[in-house]
Amino acid sequence: MDATPTAQPPSRWLGSVVTFMSGQTVSLFGSMLVQYAVFWYLTLEFKSGWIMTLAAVFGFLPQAIVSVFGGVWADRHNRKYLIIMADASIAITTLALAIQLMTGEAPLWAIFLTLAIRSAGAGVQTPAVSAMIPQITPPAHLIRVNGILQSINSAMALLVPAAAGALFAVAAQAAGSSTAALVPIFFIDVVTAAIGIGLIAFVKVGKVERTGDVETGYFTDLVDGVKYVATHSFLRWLLVLFAIVFILTVAPSNLTPLMLVRTFGTGNESLDIANLTILEIAFSVGMMLGGVLIATVFAKVNRIAAIVVSSFVFGALSIGLGLSPNTIVFFAFMFLVGLAVPFFSTASMTLIQETVEPERQGRVFGFVSIVMAVAMPFGMVILGPLADVIPIETLLIAAGVLTFVVVGIAILSPAGRRATAAAKAMTGGGTMGTAASAQEDTSTGLFDASSIQNATASGSSGAAAATLADSVAEMREEQ
Repeated sequence: MDATPTAQPPSRWLGSVVTFMSGQTVSLFGSMLVQYAVFWYLTLEFKSGWIMTLAAVFGFLPQAIVSVFGGVWADRHNRKYLIIMADASIAITTLALAIQLMTGEAPLWAIFLTLAIRSAGAGVQTPAVSAMIPQITPPAHLIRVNGILQSINSAMALLVPAAAGALFAVAAQAAGSSTAALVPIFFIDVVTAAIGIGLIAFVKVGKVERTGDVETGYFTDLVDGVKYVATHSFLRWLLVLFAIVFILTVAPSNLTPLMLVRTFGTGNESLDIANLTILEIAFSVGMMLGGVLIATVFAKVNRIAAIVVSSFVFGALSIGLGLSPNTIVFFAFMFLVGLAVPFFSTASMTLIQETVEPERQGRVFGFVSIVMAVAMPFGMVILGPLADVIPIETLLIAAGVLTFVVVGIAILSPAGRRATAAAKAMTGGGTMGTAASAQEDTSTGLFDASSIQNATASGSSGAAAATLADSVAEMREEQ
């Protein structure tokens, strides 16, 4: 792989990474507030599988369409400016809807339109963010930075549902309307977007220069990206696996809030909001712990094994969710789902960053965004209407069983065996540390009982914080 000197991280990389992650974290806080509030509002207000399907379509499909171009833009232009422009566009759209809500009831189409515009902004932002991380991070620290970023995002996912639940419940009670309760949350998103933009503006990063500095057109770049993915056996296999997981696992999991309200509903909106908040917190605690584990204890885990095992675990946990007899068990399975997520997502992202040339990473991550953004609404188009006819529990169990079958075929097929073998060859055996070290060498040349539970949680959080701090300290020393 030819990596141009301008694509290498700056010598004082740690400050840039910290500033970049801080900006993304602040911006993510507001975006997640809006995400939870809107989907909870639609769940509580309509309790309809069709409405949730439409929300998924408008919330993800535009991202898939825009990502076709977003990946090319991320390889042709300064990724920092793309992130800033996307954040600003999303904030302006959210502000417009907040003003409309203040002047009267906003129709459902206005909410869906806002979801669509925010999704389109993500189509530009997501590949730019994913491609910018290896641009400002040395190869030897990629898995750690990705793991720490996953942990930070998961910690935000732990705090945001509690904040969203409190804000949404208090605002709904004060305004006497769940629609009006969205207004203060939307304004918070605008403020956090502005802060995030201000922080990212301080990160110094240039445009990635192409090998040979040959100027080509947008369509040529797009075709080149398609050909690259089509001829890259591991990327083809990984994109298929992404599609399987998002159709059979992520899409059904989007019905869990609806199942919580229908199957375990209390008849009291405030209590239902509290249960929805606990559901998201359980997932986020698991994802935060998983992110910490893969950034520290499992930093050298075999990435191919992590992707394969976590895919099967998703299927088993989907079955568990469908068989849950009460909310406690339901929350526990959501915790385990969150715990498994970083072992799939972080390992996958790191493999892509390590095996794809810097000048093509924007387009590759664009295709990843397309697959994820298309697969999820595709699954919801099937499962959402079925959820109004068939119990959601049955759908979750069926999706879990099907996940075992389809993932097994994808792994044991000749194409799957060839892809995993190719990935191991490109990354020096497939372990986190081995690949990082190999890249570092070549670059020089070129996630009562209550008291016990609280005590255990407190202890594990302290240990997680300590190991996370050790990782940062070690990276600072090596810098």
